[in-house]
Amino acid sequence: MDLFDYTADKESFHSRPLADRMRPERLDDFIGQERLIGQGSLLRRAIEEDRLFSVIFWGPPGSGKTTLARIIAGETRSHYETFSAVLSGVKELRAVIERAKSERKYHNRRTILFVDEIHRFNKAQQDAFLPHVESGLITLIGATTENPSFEVIAPLLSRTRVFVLEPHSRESLTAILKRALTDRDRGVGTLSLAVDDEALSRLVDAADGDARTALSNLEAVASFVVSSQPGQKTITRETVETAIETKSLRYDKSGEEHYNLISAFHKSLRGSDPDAALYWLGRMLAAGEAPLYIARRMVRFASEDVGNADPQALSLSVAAMQAFHFIGLPEGELALAQAAVYLATAPKSNALYTGYAQVKRTIHETGTLPVPLHIRNAPTGLMKDLGYGKDYRYAHNHTDAYAPQDYLPDTVKETVFYRPTNRGYEKIIAERLDTWRKIKKRATTEQGKKEEKGDSNNES
Repeated sequence: MDLFDYTADKESFHSRPLADRMRPERLDDFIGQERLIGQGSLLRRAIEEDRLFSVIFWGPPGSGKTTLARIIAGETRSHYETFSAVLSGVKELRAVIERAKSERKYHNRRTILFVDEIHRFNKAQQDAFLPHVESGLITLIGATTENPSFEVIAPLLSRTRVFVLEPHSRESLTAILKRALTDRDRGVGTLSLAVDDEALSRLVDAADGDARTALSNLEAVASFVVSSQPGQKTITRETVETAIETKSLRYDKSGEEHYNLISAFHKSLRGSDPDAALYWLGRMLAAGEAPLYIARRMVRFASEDVGNADPQALSLSVAAMQAFHFIGLPEGELALAQAAVYLATAPKSNALYTGYAQVKRTIHETGTLPVPLHIRNAPTGLMKDLGYGKDYRYAHNHTDAYAPQDYLPDTVKETVFYRPTNRGYEKIIAERLDTWRKIKKRATTEQGKKEEKGDSNNES
């Protein structure tokens, strides 16, 4: 390499993004994920002893998945190949496999294949990895932001070990930023910039656990200071606010985080915590969740978890959905917030939910039981002759508009599906049902005595 080539390579390196330049090249230089790669951990021992097995790194963006894969390649005696699920397909995989065979045959080296965004491969494409992982020709390192349980086929999942990477902590992000500020070879150390505590804290907050975002923001801030504030050597909070936009909250409307947040919202409502309900509602809306999806979930919640303990819950939830549909963002958010607080503070009952679930199980077990004759419709003479509608008691002709009679098929007529609680309005319903059941029991007992007396008279 001559001087020109060396200078060109150096210029090329410094033209790369700061986040890429600052990738650590050795395990000891990696900041964060101590649980995963700390001294004595399974993964660290496997790397240090060059006994790596196929793994899947699952974690949010900027948590270090790609960086760890590169470090593993550098610290093991393996041939390293990278493969992108976005840019590559089965054809490219065949070429990788051929190179892996050559490496093993001529150099006695195994091949580490790093597959970025492995969740983007369909089932057939993932199947193509199986025989080569199983034979040991390739050691697979997959990276994904999505839950592997849902996105990676079971046979491949059973041949790999999943390691979960967490979002970077505030401490690790702070250390990463400080290293970039002082590193004169790879970072922005040659600019001799200082950063006050508030500015550093703002950079950490804006990154939301993502090291790549933290370094990209630092690069933007440093560029802003150099270009627009000559002579200024201290990065302040005001500088950060001016140079970067508001952070984008980590969220994937079709991925696990979507389900995590809606689950947190639902459980906060069920747990009668209005503060948590408002927080998770705000988190979802800030991240771009469809507001009407949240509204639909609250309508469902009103029946499933509140039910008749507070019948108004369903009406208010539907009203909030209609109000949002009518006025939209941002004003409509308040209607959703009102419904969320109402649901969180309402008395709870899942009696409707459990009762209807039992109904479905009973129907599945007993099939199409016939409708009792006395409550069948009888629009024709033939049907009346067959007993349709015979002995039906019209409720409004009886005291309190209640007529004690059976409405269920004989096979299940003693079954109780709906069991109201003693909370909220359901307490009134429970008292009412108790009264009606006592009336029905007395009527049944009296009817039984009459039938016994009639039988006795017939025998005499």
